[in-house]
Amino acid sequence: MSELALPSDTHRVELVSMDPHFHGISIALYQRRAEDGTAEFLVYSFSSKTGATKRVLFAATAMRTLGGMVSSTQDPRFLRFDCGREHLLACKRLFLEACKIEPDAPLEPRPMSTFDKRSESTIDIISEDDGRYRVTGQEGAERRVAVAAGGLVKLTDMEALDDSMDRVGFDCHCSHDELVGLLLPRALNVRTVMREIELATARGVLSAPSGQE
Repeated sequence: MSELALPSDTHRVELVSMDPHFHGISIALYQRRAEDGTAEFLVYSFSSKTGATKRVLFAATAMRTLGGMVSSTQDPRFLRFDCGREHLLACKRLFLEACKIEPDAPLEPRPMSTFDKRSESTIDIISEDDGRYRVTGQEGAERRVAVAAGGLVKLTDMEALDDSMDRVGFDCHCSHDELVGLLLPRALNVRTVMREIELATARGVLSAPSGQE
């Protein structure tokens, strides 16, 4: 894969300031508007270290596999959602989750269910039509179901439906099952996730190319 100059029409939307899996380099997520009007994202690093491009490609691959994104150009570092919307909050979270995975680790979509230790029950998500989802749980887990639904709203740009405590949906009216499955466990612990985002934002300053040797 050849080196890629950062396109001038992009702007940074998320940052991993020190990659714990590859020499502490910075990896960033950039966004731009494609010619057809759809939202397009780029996983990018200024690092010139040998292997940095491979690391960036792995992060982009993880975003496709774990979040259901697709390559928007012949360069696999450029990504988009099939629906063409940006889903910015969800994409930023997906990027951060992808960068947590060790290079060359096996990748496969997450199930839309998870075991919740607090309620000692399984929380499931049922995909309905038009990008709508219903969160379900065993008897006695109603509060944790509501927490999961509320967490998904906070971690994505989904909306609560019909003033319901257990139904959420994307305004694009398209399904994003892989993305929802990935974020479900995090939604159950959303306060910790939000603190993590705040800390990352506070310390995240992308180094210039000269600092990314």
